[in-house]
Amino acid sequence: MDPITDENMNKKTKHEVGEIKKIQGTVVLMKKKFLDSNDLTASVTDRFDEILGNKVSLQLISAVNGDPEKELRGKLGKPANLEDWDTKITALTAPGVTFNVTFEWEEEIGVPGAFIIKNSHHNEFYLKTVTLEDVPGHGRVHFVCNSWVYPASCYKKDRVFFTNQTYLPTETPAPLRCYREEELLTLRGNGNGKLEEWDRVYDYDIYNDLSEPEKGPKHVRPILGGSSEYPYPRRGRTGRPPAETDPRHESRIPLFKSLSIYVPRDERFSHLKFSDLVAYGLKSAVQFIVPEVEAQFDSTPSEFDKFEDILQLYEKGIKKVPNFPLLESIRNQIPLQTLKELLRTDGEQPFRFPTPQVIKEDKSAWRTDEEFAREMLAGINPVVICRLQEFPPNSKLNPQVYNNEASSKTKECIEKNLEGLTIDEALNNKKLFTLDYHDILMPYLRRINSTSTKIYATRTLLFLKNDGTLKPLAIEMSLPHPEDDKLGEVSEVYTPAEHGAEGTIWQLAKAYVAINDSGYHQLISHWLYTHAVIEPFIIATNRQLSVLHPIHKLLHPHFRDTMNVNALARQTLINGGGLLERTVFPSKYAMELSAVAYKGWVFPEQALPADLIKRGVAVEDLKSPHGVRLLIEDYPYAVDGLEIWSAIKTWVEDYCSSYYKTDDIIQEDLELQSWWNDLREKGHGDKKDEPWWPKMQTRKELVETCTTIIWVASALHAAVNFGQYPYGGYLPNRPAMSRRFIPERDTPDYAELESNPEKAFLKTVTPQMLSILGISLIEILSRHTADEVFLGQRDTPEWTTDKEALKAFERFGEKLTEIEDRITRMNNDEKLRNRTGPAKMPYTLLFPTSEVGLTGKGIPNSVSI
Repeated sequence: MDPITDENMNKKTKHEVGEIKKIQGTVVLMKKKFLDSNDLTASVTDRFDEILGNKVSLQLISAVNGDPEKELRGKLGKPANLEDWDTKITALTAPGVTFNVTFEWEEEIGVPGAFIIKNSHHNEFYLKTVTLEDVPGHGRVHFVCNSWVYPASCYKKDRVFFTNQTYLPTETPAPLRCYREEELLTLRGNGNGKLEEWDRVYDYDIYNDLSEPEKGPKHVRPILGGSSEYPYPRRGRTGRPPAETDPRHESRIPLFKSLSIYVPRDERFSHLKFSDLVAYGLKSAVQFIVPEVEAQFDSTPSEFDKFEDILQLYEKGIKKVPNFPLLESIRNQIPLQTLKELLRTDGEQPFRFPTPQVIKEDKSAWRTDEEFAREMLAGINPVVICRLQEFPPNSKLNPQVYNNEASSKTKECIEKNLEGLTIDEALNNKKLFTLDYHDILMPYLRRINSTSTKIYATRTLLFLKNDGTLKPLAIEMSLPHPEDDKLGEVSEVYTPAEHGAEGTIWQLAKAYVAINDSGYHQLISHWLYTHAVIEPFIIATNRQLSVLHPIHKLLHPHFRDTMNVNALARQTLINGGGLLERTVFPSKYAMELSAVAYKGWVFPEQALPADLIKRGVAVEDLKSPHGVRLLIEDYPYAVDGLEIWSAIKTWVEDYCSSYYKTDDIIQEDLELQSWWNDLREKGHGDKKDEPWWPKMQTRKELVETCTTIIWVASALHAAVNFGQYPYGGYLPNRPAMSRRFIPERDTPDYAELESNPEKAFLKTVTPQMLSILGISLIEILSRHTADEVFLGQRDTPEWTTDKEALKAFERFGEKLTEIEDRITRMNNDEKLRNRTGPAKMPYTLLFPTSEVGLTGKGIPNSVSI
């Protein structure tokens, strides 16, 4: 479509001034549905509305001629109704229904730049697009809507949609400016009252909705956000009333109403995604309920006695299926063929979990030291490992309380395994690395270990061998002094062993590291650093950047489904007593621990190159195409991540350069400046005074900021999310909790450790029931649904009319395809041992595209699960 200009408007047409002409339009929408079937009540009601004359009407708004009597707002055309609503029959599974609409056009309207829609039905519908053909003097005009439209009585302001053109605020056609500003005011709301499903309000709130104080002190958790003790990113406001017993907390809705928790309606899952999640959620729920009722394995149903018991979950499944009422309700909701596929009620291995990739090719490779270390570079949490820059490792905690006694006695244990180097030489040659959970966990250990959980704070030392792989040297495990914190800590150091009790203890030591890593991953690397920190960006973007704004169009695809996912998480996953507390070691201290971690969150350090440099695994190198040089050359997450990062940054630079030719334009962009202030002052308000925030005065700052947002929402989230089941679906590889400490010598537990090491290992880590619950949960979280949109793709091809932007986006997609080819070649290169490792599991978590399902690859545009 050509830009709206005076030149276009002055084109002569064959129509005389004042002559009325008909403009034909097509409207694509989805009627109200539930899962895969039409809501019949809504359909009947809508037909009666049509018969009674209560129709759906559209009214064009001029982009070129203002009405002097209405503050020069764009002149309005005559309302036109959708045609044949009551007679058009559509398939139940149709993605959209196309209706015709005929407008009367007068020359004083000129080219429309927006339209008002009024829904006089009793039910909402999803408006996808509106297209006008042959607008006199202009041609085709297209509107991308993608929004739920509720009955007009639900709105205080008319619903307005704009064309798919892009305008900076100062370049917006004058007749549209009022509409642009008023739409943003609507989206901000007034900060008061309970928000209803049809409300379109994006506002901030603290995490005060995780507790249920009316149930007693055990159900109360700290309020996160708004304090220096527990700072936190803001969430979306729901406006629910305060809890009766403690008004500091927001009241919660019943669990069975979780799906109705408020998020702006356009942030909710699509019907297709909702259907997928319900189906797989029911599958996982049943897999957990069945063993809860019937012991499926042996005489000790609360335990796995041997690794073979766990393999039964994937190889044979749970064969004995009781006749639960829940199964009957499932059958009523999901088509028979889908039910057979999900629940295997056809007699073929019912309730069987998919085999996790980590044991698909080799069932014991996970136990090797090389695989243990490789997963720090190419596993589900490859974002924590750091280079050791001093020995012994130095704690940043209070030295009067936490000492380094164990670290100092580690030297004699490890120097013999450094391929002939001394410790000082290994440090100077940048050969020593660490996975260090000492400081984040030590202040919490006494409280955590007062529950049924029993963990250590671990610090793992590793050596970079000449073949590019990492070798574990020692694992230091620390506990608070049993008498008093002031007396320091008690630590033991364990070194690799293969046989006897020492070999079993070494396997347990690695398990305690995996438990630390699993909890940190789930709470901080995954939830906090992707889900939680992105939500304020979503809210700020919708509050301050018009849909016409170029940065809104750039970022909007990377926010899809995130607010809905996070709202459901607050309701069932991260709430007090929720699934996360049940399945990871910090238990009721989980979210409190993540708030402590947020104190160290620095936005500019979320950029991949900055993160790698901060962790000491890379150094700045201006000669490198990515600006950094990796110290571990075969670091799959970093190698693939830098390629993805650079592709995103090039795309963002190309896009932003077409709108911001100079830094002055950025400084004068009032919407952009309001967006950045809103984000810092409110969205991440507990960090508003930090000096590291970009000032948003230059194009470089804008590009780096947008690149970081897109990276976190897409690639970083993919890297720490979609490997959860491939790596963690096999419990022994990534246990999430431990129930006892390492047995002491001359005890019955130590004797069992010597005589039956598998049983001793499994008695230490996550018990059977919680294992199945945890596996069920991460199976859902690791799946791609059928409506996933991946990086380099858009669900709306005509998302802008700007040809330069479309060409840059096409180049971005081509670059991602090249990266896919490169990843495939590297995974086939036997010299790159960390790409597949002993488990023969290629690293594909940053492979841009994927099929539907449990694939262990694919980068969705957004934090969508």
